[in-house]
Amino acid sequence: MNLRNPNSAGRRITLAIAFLLCCSQLSGALDFAPASRHLDVSPPLDIKQVRHFELGEELIYEAEFSRALLKSIDVADFRFTAKRVTVDETNVPGQKASEYSLKLDGEIKSKGFFIKLFNLDFLEQITSIVEPHAFAVQNTKRFDQQGKRVRLSETVYDRAAGKLIWTEHDPRAPSREPRVVSSPLPAQVQDILSAVYFLRTQRLEVGKNFQVTITDSGHVYEVPVRVVEKSRMKTVLGRVETLRADVELFGAKGMVGSKGEFSIWLTADERHIPVRARIKHEYGTFDIKLKKMVQNREP
Repeated sequence: MNLRNPNSAGRRITLAIAFLLCCSQLSGALDFAPASRHLDVSPPLDIKQVRHFELGEELIYEAEFSRALLKSIDVADFRFTAKRVTVDETNVPGQKASEYSLKLDGEIKSKGFFIKLFNLDFLEQITSIVEPHAFAVQNTKRFDQQGKRVRLSETVYDRAAGKLIWTEHDPRAPSREPRVVSSPLPAQVQDILSAVYFLRTQRLEVGKNFQVTITDSGHVYEVPVRVVEKSRMKTVLGRVETLRADVELFGAKGMVGSKGEFSIWLTADERHIPVRARIKHEYGTFDIKLKKMVQNREP
């Protein structure tokens, strides 16, 4: 096992951590929208019906790593925010001035020990613009820095043409040809950040098995999910009822090609807040815990 190769171990672990909380709100019954080439935007929701994170929410997490004699070493910080934005802030083609979108921001940043262990300093920043009624992704932008390597990417969801187009370029080499990947656009698809919030709107039931359709780097994955257990857990929110879900993130056909296990715990109330997650991998175990939640109730 080569822990010093950022293009193998580091990249896979980065993807695993980045995806970790993006499959966190796991539904027992996903009602996917019917296939359509045009997005049907309904009138804005009444404020009483708005999902609580739409009014402004920030979730802050800390990731710890354990392997052999190394126990609970802080290796990364997570920060996720959600808020409403106007049409002037999104620049999404075809959006009416009276409509609003959701802006979702995610940031994952390595800490000192991770840098020393894997010889990899990484920063992942993702911004998703989402139409809130059908919960359809409108645009995804991503900043990916791993050591000296920097990449900028954007995914465009062309529902009229029925395809998604992912483009990545190196800002430090503007003359280099960008990488472009195009895939058919499923009727319901999320990026790795919007999946968190889309699934938080769904029902949860122990014993349900289903798949979540997610796109990453222009490719589309069907990710199997099993909601397996309900238990009471001590968290930063107090002792709360939680649901544990196992997500088949790893494997030959998974988003991460190597072997591993991924479980996540989320509150069993209507908020479905992810409070803990765990990745078991050949490199060790990563535990991610919610450290702080900030809720802004102003519309």
